[in-house]
Amino acid sequence: MFKILKKDKKTKARLGVLSTPHGNIQTPCYVMVATRAQVKCLKPSDIKKTKTQVVIANTYHLLGKILNPKHEILNKFKIQNSKFQTFLTQKLGVNIPTMTDSGGFQVFSLGFGPKNKVGKILSTLPTSQVGYPQRKIKITRRGVYFSIDGGRKKFLGPSLSIKIQDKLGADIIFAFDECTSPLDSYDYNKKALKRTHRWAEISLKCKVKSEKLSGKHQQLFGIVQGGRFKDLRVKSAKFVGSLPFDGFGIGGSFGKDEMVKTLKWIVPWLPEEKPRHLLGIGRVEDVFNAVENGIDLFDCVIPTREARHGRIYTKTGHYDILKHVYKNKKSLLEKGCKCETCKKISKSKLHNLFKSAQPIRQAQGKRYATIHNVWFFNNLLEEIRGSIQRGKFIEFKKKFLKNFN
Repeated sequence: MFKILKKDKKTKARLGVLSTPHGNIQTPCYVMVATRAQVKCLKPSDIKKTKTQVVIANTYHLLGKILNPKHEILNKFKIQNSKFQTFLTQKLGVNIPTMTDSGGFQVFSLGFGPKNKVGKILSTLPTSQVGYPQRKIKITRRGVYFSIDGGRKKFLGPSLSIKIQDKLGADIIFAFDECTSPLDSYDYNKKALKRTHRWAEISLKCKVKSEKLSGKHQQLFGIVQGGRFKDLRVKSAKFVGSLPFDGFGIGGSFGKDEMVKTLKWIVPWLPEEKPRHLLGIGRVEDVFNAVENGIDLFDCVIPTREARHGRIYTKTGHYDILKHVYKNKKSLLEKGCKCETCKKISKSKLHNLFKSAQPIRQAQGKRYATIHNVWFFNNLLEEIRGSIQRGKFIEFKKKFLKNFN
């Protein structure tokens, strides 16, 4: 399952290996987002070339693949050849380890985020506590009702989430939870945490039942919530950490610069021998800080989403390839980079692909940018793992961030 190979002497950083039926994951690891079981803009043959070890798909957005119009679980879908192939690996086109989230994040992102322009990190914190304005969702003891497409209802709760994740066939799945907003009050977070803990227990029971029926084992991670409040975070870490999960996710959203403080509250209360996953966080500085505080895995849309908008990552920072200054630049995207894009694509060529009026050429540009960014982040984690192995993590962190402007 999970084995710690080495611990850093100066920090909580650790080197490990997480075993799954579809291969081993070397940790710390950046988990690439494949929302609908596809890494946007990449061909299946691109995925391993970018050093991608594992991807995470979205349970909420894959509901329609597993449920029929009457909201019944579909028991059959075509799986070809290998007994190790699942819906997710077949859709991806490559057999690598996969994860699925529970759908709990959509409680926040669909119910609150779009209207209020609030993301995982809030740059300006409110001066007073506010309540949660439920608009497109209705939260009940059983689960969550989402209002979509002009009033159509979509339900997702702990039992259904686990059943769907079982059908999707991910190697690692997550318990259903309620992800709150950084704007939510203490009282609301307290109520939401009670629901999340109840749903954690239901998720565990449902997973045991699913294993008996299917005969396959999926690693189930429990999720720690509690918002921006220390006592709730500690309470959640103690409770979820006491349950027989295979690993733990740390969910919710944070005020700017609060992530490290929150991890320091949580990590000491989680079992040392089990993996820890930070959900939805992945900026370069956050990656280093997460690893330093004992996080083994994290997922984020930054490498892929920002690539599609022309932001190119390098060891000295990032730049916007759409800017006019790159129109005639014949240099490669990053000197010394060994990704497939940097072997043949110049800044001017990529700029002109993005600026083209032809959709097919725009798509080519997005693919090349995505290959580079995904490779960049995966390669960074490979270098971080190497620094832990050598006992030089802090030195590597300081040197990298000094040059990354």
